[in-house]
Amino acid sequence: MNATLAHRLSAADRCDRCGARAYIRARLRSGGELYFCAHHGRQHLPSLVGQASEIHDESDQLTADVSSAATSTSADER
Repeated sequence: MNATLAHRLSAADRCDRCGARAYIRARLRSGGELYFCAHHGRQHLPSLVGQASEIHDESDQLTADVSSAATSTSADER
């Protein structure tokens, strides 16, 4: 996957399939862009690889958010 697209995804970017927050953006060779949540991105990744010129995946933020939240909770309990 290629992470060379100009801007990072934000909470305003929504999944084209379900409307959840998008963590994956695919720029198609035909010129369009598709946005997917992590679930739908994983589901459609095999077909996207053949059609996309670039795929930007920020789904690692999901585990980073959980890790930082767990660290904050542990620190608050002390």
